[in-house]
Amino acid sequence: MKLRSRLLLLLVLLLPLAAAGPAAPSFQIARLQYGGGGDWYGNKTSLPNLIRFCNQTLKTNIAPEEAVVEPGSPLLLQYPFVHLTGHGNVTFTDAEARNLRRYLLGGGFLHIDDNYGLDKYIRPEMKKVLPELDFVELPFTHPIYHQKFAFPKGLPKIHEHDGKRPQGFGLIYKGRLVCFYTYECDLGNGWEDPEVYKDPVDKHEEALRMGANLLAYALTQQ
Repeated sequence: MKLRSRLLLLLVLLLPLAAAGPAAPSFQIARLQYGGGGDWYGNKTSLPNLIRFCNQTLKTNIAPEEAVVEPGSPLLLQYPFVHLTGHGNVTFTDAEARNLRRYLLGGGFLHIDDNYGLDKYIRPEMKKVLPELDFVELPFTHPIYHQKFAFPKGLPKIHEHDGKRPQGFGLIYKGRLVCFYTYECDLGNGWEDPEVYKDPVDKHEEALRMGANLLAYALTQQ
């Protein structure tokens, strides 16, 4: 079954979950293990916390533990949402770029979260994947900011680095947002256990709400 067909099937499965009671997880989300030496494994508690929040607030039925997948793996195609983070170098081989392209054009969704220092590496690597596309800043009216939770001013600012405003960039293929890049935001840091960065509770909740919007959008976009 193609990824697009699997995503449509997920939509059917998600609707009755709230009334059906406990059930086996219907799908899993994944973290991307890329090459180049960057810390793809950063923010260890972020995705489990986001998953728990989504299962509670969106009534999704996501497996509680994230998968780890390499960009060249055929298993990539089974995950409707893939998360990439880090501070440093990212490299995709030609084969990995082709597979990641197949994933995105087939209905997959990639969230890239700059954990500070990722920008200069990820932009040229994503050009390998989708050379015909450029990152564009999404307007605050974009649906990704208006799922269950409203963010009329765009991304929340979780941590300060260079004093820049947070920005959400997208790669849009034939009208569909296939990749969302959160820059100068530290969204994944905000998903971490609060004691990791000593973030205020409201910042932690704000980050989780925006993360839930990402997942909701990825699972329901046409």
